[in-house]
Amino acid sequence: MLDVLGDEPEAVEADLIARYPGYGRGGPLAAFWRGEITLRLLRVMVEHLPPDSATARAKRGHDWQHVDFAAQDTADLLALLVTQFANAHRDPKKYPNPLPLPEPGWRPGDPLPDDQAAAEDERRATARDAYTRITQQLIPGG
Repeated sequence: MLDVLGDEPEAVEADLIARYPGYGRGGPLAAFWRGEITLRLLRVMVEHLPPDSATARAKRGHDWQHVDFAAQDTADLLALLVTQFANAHRDPKKYPNPLPLPEPGWRPGDPLPDDQAAAEDERRATARDAYTRITQQLIPGG
């Protein structure tokens, strides 16, 4: 029975209640325990929950759909095109340095900006310690 509910049984239960309201109080899971539906039917209901269900969100760890990724890709591409257009049409005498290319937007799975800043600070501290260690070994009396 627990194999049918998977790793996120609470999300599955919430989805079953929301998706199949005609099974009365407790939804299809309660109907199964009352003997009103078979385990096979319950399994089919669980396996075919929609991609925007709580179960799918819990499994993925985020609620982004394909359209969200496509929208972010479009925004990133548009920012890149605008920057490149501006660089191609700038007056090199007035603006000798081209605009830097924009960074892509955040997507699920990317580190959060605070995490990136902390990792960069740690990397700088490690590099500074290594530099200090090397200079103390190489410079007499250092």
